[in-house]
Amino acid sequence: MDIECVRDFCLSLPRTSEYFPFDETTLAFRVEDRIFAMIDLEDTQWFVLKCQPEYALWLRDRYPAITGAWHMNKRHWNQLDLQGLLPDALVAHLIRHSYTEVVRKLPRAVKQTFPEVLQVNEAPVETA
Repeated sequence: MDIECVRDFCLSLPRTSEYFPFDETTLAFRVEDRIFAMIDLEDTQWFVLKCQPEYALWLRDRYPAITGAWHMNKRHWNQLDLQGLLPDALVAHLIRHSYTEVVRKLPRAVKQTFPEVLQVNEAPVETA
């Protein structure tokens, strides 16, 4: 999946916006002011996503193109090598997973005001 597809997919999720919180090149995607994905526009090889800790470790063991995210809490963040051999369906699944992980921690009032954020399902993905 290339950077344009990643961007389009992230922005297709309910209540998602993009911004540059750190500098002019680090693009972050957020849902209700909470980041769920980031990519450096000067080095689009690495895409950073939030991940459930045990699942993050399982993914790193299974896929060499997935590692702990540099400069992030490696317990909760993975980085994906977009120039690697990851199937597009897996990347899409991991974006939805990251989004869902963030939505789960939103305050109840936000979830009640914007119920569409709860309707994103983590579609299963075939893992080879």
